[in-house]
Amino acid sequence: MDRVRELLEAERDEAVRRLAGLTGQFDEVVAASRDTNADDEHDPEGATIAFERSQLAALGAQVRERLAEVDAALERLVAGTYGVCEVCGQPIAEGRLEVRPTARTCVGCISARAPRS
Repeated sequence: MDRVRELLEAERDEAVRRLAGLTGQFDEVVAASRDTNADDEHDPEGATIAFERSQLAALGAQVRERLAEVDAALERLVAGTYGVCEVCGQPIAEGRLEVRPTARTCVGCISARAPRS
């Protein structure tokens, strides 16, 4: 479990660094748009600024979600429930945890919930 903790903590550190970078970029775009008379609707640059803000906001939300997943996995590790499916209570396969260390469910349970086409 020490290896798992190290992996999750490294992933958490990377997410925190990425979030800080995205937050800084977002703040720069917002500050730059304040210093101009950009009208998102009529100024050719306004659409670009709005797009950048939107893109950075979406990326930040994804990183925050990933950070929450990693934190939850670390909490399960401390609680002794890491690697146990939250649906059926069976162990999650090692291969699944290697690919997705934050997995909460086993392959069987996630497959049962997947929409059928």
